[in-house]
Amino acid sequence: MNNIYTPSAENIARAAEIIKNGGLVSFPTDTVYGLGANVYNAAAVANIFKAKERPLFDPLISHIANIDFLSEYACTDERAITLAKHFWPGPLTFVLRRKDNNPAIDLACAGLNSIAVRMPNHPVALELIRQSGVPIVAPSANRFKTVSPTTAQHVQDSLGNKVDMILDGGACTIGVETTIIDLTGKHIVILRAGVMAKEELEAIKRKKIYLSHDNPELPKAPGQLLKHYAPRMPLRINVADHDVREDEFFIGFGKVRGARLNLSPSGNLCEAAANLFAYLREAEKHDEYKGIAMSPIPENGLGLAINDRIRRASYKE
Repeated sequence: MNNIYTPSAENIARAAEIIKNGGLVSFPTDTVYGLGANVYNAAAVANIFKAKERPLFDPLISHIANIDFLSEYACTDERAITLAKHFWPGPLTFVLRRKDNNPAIDLACAGLNSIAVRMPNHPVALELIRQSGVPIVAPSANRFKTVSPTTAQHVQDSLGNKVDMILDGGACTIGVETTIIDLTGKHIVILRAGVMAKEELEAIKRKKIYLSHDNPELPKAPGQLLKHYAPRMPLRINVADHDVREDEFFIGFGKVRGARLNLSPSGNLCEAAANLFAYLREAEKHDEYKGIAMSPIPENGLGLAINDRIRRASYKE
């Protein structure tokens, strides 16, 4: 059964009613497609974990549509408000102390005393949140540890009828999940690299931003597990074009030879990020290959986020 619908005013209103009534709706964001539920409905949130086959210790991100709501939902300070006003809506998630001990959101927070919050930069997502009247908790709309979805069809292929409704907003413009920063301590710490570069955050706060070295098996935010975003066949990274094996599907970057797909022939990191998950999904369809090889990606700017994703995708358990 095909659950994909155009994001008309009527369909967004229908999707909002599904959220209010405890159902699951997949919707587009600026980064990837999310699988959404009412954060205050524990049964609905549990269905997200069930649909994704995701472990309950891996916390979820709540999505809001108004900066003013942030202080009602979580403990904020000057840092959080300044960053929100500068970067929201956009691909930046905050981890903040919970405002209260409301047991309804325990599952979304994986039992932690902190909560992850963001405001997506996508008109369909924002309108859905507004009409639902509640924060929408929404991890990526795919089975756990598989490649993240950047189109509505990716969601359909991965989750099928486990989703009550999929709103089709076209291909996601960024294609890599948000940067997640921890604002619960003295220093601002990046828990997950994303499209928002460390340098951009430092330019606004004029303070050093730290990188997390927390235990990946006890994540404080989504996307911290060592193995994540994995295609169904083995992935080798940092492979030069002359070292690709005959039985590997080669995904290139920049000026390389023999690539079946190239994330960005011109070496543009933004283009590479937008293509990353879609190309991994395309590569894993080719049964004539036994593995995937990927060119080296520069470790600067958005390259930090891309390398974070492919390292987790290639991790051998």
